[in-house]
Amino acid sequence: MKVYLVGGAVRDRLLGLPVTDRDWTVVGGSPDELLAAGYRMVGRDFPVFIHPQTGEEYALARTERKTAPGYAGFSFHSAPDVTLEQDLARRDLTINAIAQDEAGSIVDPHGGQRDLAAKVLRHVSPAFAEDPVRILRLARFAARFGEFAVASETMALCRTMVASGEVDALVPERVWQELSRGLMEAHPPRLFEVLRDCGALARLLPEVDRLWGVPQRPEHHPEVDTGVHLMMVLQMSARLQASLPVRFACLCHDLGKGTTRPDEWPRHIGHEQRSVKLLRAVCDRLRVPVDCRELAEVVASEHGNIHRSGDLNATAVLRLLERCDALRRPQRFADALLACECDARGRLGLEESPYPQRERLLRALALAQVDTAALAADAAARGLDGPQIGAAIREARSKALADGLGDAG
Repeated sequence: MKVYLVGGAVRDRLLGLPVTDRDWTVVGGSPDELLAAGYRMVGRDFPVFIHPQTGEEYALARTERKTAPGYAGFSFHSAPDVTLEQDLARRDLTINAIAQDEAGSIVDPHGGQRDLAAKVLRHVSPAFAEDPVRILRLARFAARFGEFAVASETMALCRTMVASGEVDALVPERVWQELSRGLMEAHPPRLFEVLRDCGALARLLPEVDRLWGVPQRPEHHPEVDTGVHLMMVLQMSARLQASLPVRFACLCHDLGKGTTRPDEWPRHIGHEQRSVKLLRAVCDRLRVPVDCRELAEVVASEHGNIHRSGDLNATAVLRLLERCDALRRPQRFADALLACECDARGRLGLEESPYPQRERLLRALALAQVDTAALAADAAARGLDGPQIGAAIREARSKALADGLGDAG
């Protein structure tokens, strides 16, 4: 029985990157041998064994065979006579099909080291086309390794997969899993560039795909094209190390511009409400988590008002805070402001521009946090009822904002 370090750990070590997770392949072994050694077996489709001390995953070398359409239509064969080379041949990309033995020697039957040096993402074999998840993984690796190009033959294979309908068999949970991971990589625009290039974006996220070629007013958007702007916003979200909910809000903030009639270009009146409706459909379809969905709705509906908030007086600022439910959900409001900063700075030539709206509105939120218990008690002592107490609290907030923001209201 021989044990090999495989996949991402070997790839990242060769690239000089930190190795956080290690996966192992066992050649010449059996489940009984591993169980006898104290390993714990998990997994439904094929057995994976958990090391009793390190908790790392060990899988028996295996082959796979396509049995039905879609990403789940595979049968697996694992036996002591399956070789390491056979196991590596089933992997997606050459840079992920490299192994290292216990002595440190590299096993690289598919030229993964060559492609690492050339910065190329290339499929291992035609079997890549059997699993549509591999298109999403390819796009995600492009987002992780922003300088890597997709091999032309790999992109051609992806286009064939899209045309054959393989992508349509993807389940929502898996699509969201890969998209969310890709959004959190260092170069999220590359995720969408690859998906768009092969045609998968139009099938998975048509609301995003239709943004390219839609013009915007150049005085506000020097980059003009809405799709180009979206990619700049996503890259700014990575630069500012935004969370997943913020990055998803950035992705969805302008969806409504893709439904503006061409005779109305480059203005997009009412796109905010259309964006909310479209992103809700995306969230329903992909089963997006609640925190991502709720923040995206706030940003889509209010980003224009937040951008213009420097011109709002205290009364209007309070209304904005109330619409965003900022007083009850201050952290979500802070996230919305970060998404809006990404939007404002994700424009050609404005990447280094300040965004004072964020600081002003955070200050306004702090000013509006009045002592509601004391105000309510005072109002009740004066004989005021529920609605009147609420009005007194709101008046106090408005005054605090006017005083703190230097605004007469």
